[in-house]
Amino acid sequence: MYYENAEYMVLSALVYVISDRKEKNMTTEEKLKKYQDWLFKCSAYHMALNIIDIDKQTVAPTAGASYRDARSAFLAGELFSLETDPEIVELLKDLKDDPKVDAENKRAIQLYYKQALDTLCIPKEEFVAFKKLCDESFDAWILAKSKADYSLFAPYLKKVIESQKKLYSYRKSDKSIYNQMLDDFEPGMDEEKYDAFFAALKERLVPLIQKVTKAKQLREDFLTQSFPVEEQKKFMEGLLEYLYFDSSWGYQNESEHPFTSWTCENDCRTTTKYLENNVISAILSTVHEVGHAYYEHNINPKYDGMILSEGVSSGMHESQSRLCENYLGRTLAFWKYHYPRLQKHFPKQLGEVSLEEFYQAINVSKPSFIRTEADELTYPLHVLIRYEIEKGLFNGSISTEGLDKTWNAKYKEYLGVDVPNDKVGILQDVHWSDGSFGYFPTYALGTAFAAQFMQAMRKDLDVERLLEENHFDEIMNWLKEHIHTYGFRYEASELMKMVTGEAFNVKYFLDYIEEKYTKLYQL
Repeated sequence: MYYENAEYMVLSALVYVISDRKEKNMTTEEKLKKYQDWLFKCSAYHMALNIIDIDKQTVAPTAGASYRDARSAFLAGELFSLETDPEIVELLKDLKDDPKVDAENKRAIQLYYKQALDTLCIPKEEFVAFKKLCDESFDAWILAKSKADYSLFAPYLKKVIESQKKLYSYRKSDKSIYNQMLDDFEPGMDEEKYDAFFAALKERLVPLIQKVTKAKQLREDFLTQSFPVEEQKKFMEGLLEYLYFDSSWGYQNESEHPFTSWTCENDCRTTTKYLENNVISAILSTVHEVGHAYYEHNINPKYDGMILSEGVSSGMHESQSRLCENYLGRTLAFWKYHYPRLQKHFPKQLGEVSLEEFYQAINVSKPSFIRTEADELTYPLHVLIRYEIEKGLFNGSISTEGLDKTWNAKYKEYLGVDVPNDKVGILQDVHWSDGSFGYFPTYALGTAFAAQFMQAMRKDLDVERLLEENHFDEIMNWLKEHIHTYGFRYEASELMKMVTGEAFNVKYFLDYIEEKYTKLYQL
């Protein structure tokens, strides 16, 4: 185990000489106090870095990027020093096996200890350099996307990948680098499990997609008329009120790629993106991001500032955002309440369009370019494409050179579309700019998680009635009680059994999607 390397042993010996006597004489309560003081310091750095990042992606002037990036990297380095302090690592090691430590603190301490071991082996200067590279890479991605030119981003992507490979190699793990990444975002998942998951999806989704493609197509042209952004924002005010996205704890802004970030349970920030010729885009992205925000807002407040709040698996987080976006936001019941309001804001565009026609239009399935705009049926294929590319980038079978062409070829193979430019192709997602490889598969996994959670929720709630009658809060309260409040107290597999009474089963999602699209297209 890399924890036992010579460098760490030297540091441990120094710590022993300086503080061993004091540590040995400390009671469990004194050790926990020291641990809590350390947590507070770490949370202060996390808060500062999160707010700086939110600012960077929303309103910060681009000309000041290099100044901010250098100082953000410095702050990340200071946090790195705090989190890998050998004295703290020894404290965590001691506390994680202390029988006097309560179960919740023990779970958090065990997670912190694992996190420390994963980063302790990395030279600080390389960690700081990587953080600075990621900020620069984001800046390059923004520029490249605005010009629809992958070549402007390609050198940065190559550097990010090379840096990630080097940083992960320090762990001395028996797992491949990409499997380590997959496990970081969704503990317990690896290529073998994801391969089986995606194979199950393809087996039933591909034939269904083919049937839908051959079926009589539904009208949707009215969704791409001109919908002035300022009027969309007025509709959004009412939507946020319906979602109970209270300004006392939540705030919405705009960004190139919608995201959610937070500093604590009562400071959750979301963004959306308005498109004049796509009225549903900002609406569904808002519902999606509010799902993320509710997760953080509803986590037990005693977990604030600690890993039990910050460390929720990506699959679990995406299960809540995708549940809100699709299993609630795309339903007829949801729009029975909202569609009359939308018609009032856009009478010329939608005045002659019935609710049923609108509902069908927002659920139309057809091959497309943009993952975040994709329908529920084809969405998993968008994720599969990214998963296969990531595997190739880390096993050496795919290069960053010409990656835009590889991307386009896979979209042709899986979805039968010819990608017109890099903006709607390889540059559409922000994730690779900061090295978030292994995240994409959790979107599909979380979507499938959500189907199983919905099955359990319907046993307790009349979901359709609550959506129609403006009681979105009651749905969120159920999710809070059964899922959100626990944060990362439990692994996803444990929580799934607690909520649904059984292990995760992709069949729930596949049955749901088949039933929905068979009915929608009268197959």
